[in-house]
Amino acid sequence: MTERLWSPWRMAYVRGGGNGGDGCIFCDLPAQGTDRDEANHLLARGELTFVLLNAFPYNPGHLMVAPYRHVGRYGELAAGELAEMMAFAGTAIGALEEDSGAHGFNLGMNLGQVAGAGIADHIHLHLVPRWGGDTNFMPIVGQTKVLPELLAETYRRLRPRFAGG
Repeated sequence: MTERLWSPWRMAYVRGGGNGGDGCIFCDLPAQGTDRDEANHLLARGELTFVLLNAFPYNPGHLMVAPYRHVGRYGELAAGELAEMMAFAGTAIGALEEDSGAHGFNLGMNLGQVAGAGIADHIHLHLVPRWGGDTNFMPIVGQTKVLPELLAETYRRLRPRFAGG
C-alpha cells in the first residue's frame, strides 16, 4: 500500500516557478503598504531593507531579509543595505532563540539561479532556525517537509519582537 501525505500549498510554489507568480515578491509585497504587512507576513521595515517570513518555509520561523532596492548581485549592495540586513538577522536570531528556543541557525544567500536562487534578480538573505532532531525521515523518504505551525501563527509570535524595526 502506498502512503500519501498531502501538501497542496506546495502547488503555488511549483506552478509559480518558486516565487508564486510573475512579479518580484521582494518589490511587490513592501510596495503594497504597511496595512498589508500582516497579510504579506512582512515582519519589519527598515530604512533600506525589510524582513518577511518565507511563504514556503523549511522550518517554522524561516524568514528572509531583503533590500527594497531591486538588485540581484551581491557586489551591487550598498554598505548601508548590508549593515541593515545583518542587523535584522541579529534581531531575528534573538527573537527566535527567545520565542521558540531555536538551537541553531542556517543563514545564507543563493546567488544566481544555478546556485539555487528561486528569485535570482532580487538578492535576499535566508535565515532558517534549527532544532536538534528537526531533520527527520520525511524529506528523504517522503520528499515532504512536515511543518508543525501555520505561517500566520509564526507571524503573530514573531511580529512583536520586530516592533522597533
